[in-house]
Amino acid sequence: MAHVTPPSLVALDWGTSNLRASLLDDGGAVLATRSAAAGVMAVQERRFAETLMSLCGDWLSAHPTCACIASGMVGSRQGWVEAPYVACPAGLDEAAAQLVRVAFGDGERHTLHIVPGLRCMGRDGQVDVMRGEETQLWGAGLPAGSCCVLPGTHSKWAWLGDGGQVLGFQTHMTGELYALLTQYSILGRLMDLSAAAPPSAPVHFDDGVRLGLQQHAHLLHTLFAARTAGLMGQRTAAELPHFLSGLLVGAEVASALNGSSGRRDAPAAAAVTLLGDGALCDRYARALALAGRAVQRAPLDATTRGQWRVAMAAGLTTLTR
Repeated sequence: MAHVTPPSLVALDWGTSNLRASLLDDGGAVLATRSAAAGVMAVQERRFAETLMSLCGDWLSAHPTCACIASGMVGSRQGWVEAPYVACPAGLDEAAAQLVRVAFGDGERHTLHIVPGLRCMGRDGQVDVMRGEETQLWGAGLPAGSCCVLPGTHSKWAWLGDGGQVLGFQTHMTGELYALLTQYSILGRLMDLSAAAPPSAPVHFDDGVRLGLQQHAHLLHTLFAARTAGLMGQRTAAELPHFLSGLLVGAEVASALNGSSGRRDAPAAAAVTLLGDGALCDRYARALALAGRAVQRAPLDATTRGQWRVAMAAGLTTLTR
């Protein structure tokens, strides 16, 4: 009979919109997963404990010795309890030392350990923060000298040192800016957004990327090309969203690769690692290729692996794979 290892950890990826739970064995392997549209913004009247128990209560009842760990927006100011931002450079040990503990369940018999976020100071003297992405970075297992991009509403570019330490990072509000421009600005008036899903018009995305790469320092001017291209009949309403998307992503890539990472000592990476959603990563891969950079993909289970590694560093579980 095959040996069955017992559950050891409940790992929660608790973001703004969704809550994803994984039950891990005593070697870090995933035994079961669950999810619900119960992100931080969906929890009513701060009923975080009830939300967690409704999703994972049977796991905890059946395995009361399981540790619980969570990362993401659950530790934000809008979340269950605000966790601190650890100053970079920061790795597993620094995060494990500042876990925030919250008692929950009947008689508060269980404890949730919330992973802190990270903060860094850019060369411009401004503070940048991340919450949730740090756990993904540690789970990706990237070598020193890596540059990792996590595309999203607020894209993160991170530079890593020895032992997976995050040396520094930079946030780009590319996804949110695209949404605002297409939905609320004059640029969106000429666009057919129903046709905006990739890869229906990659050539127009690529054209936008090239313009963004070349003119990233003049973005406030260059953006207007997403209107004039429509007015002059150079691009159709269905093509314009792709062009604008490419322009913004291209400007982001050029800005991040041309010395604005905020880390003077961050080593240059031969390849950029992409970590995140497949379709969005595909777009960033196209943009990076046009910028002359090789691309590789991070493991799909980086979040869960990162949570396991933080739990290990904190002594919440003892075995490793």
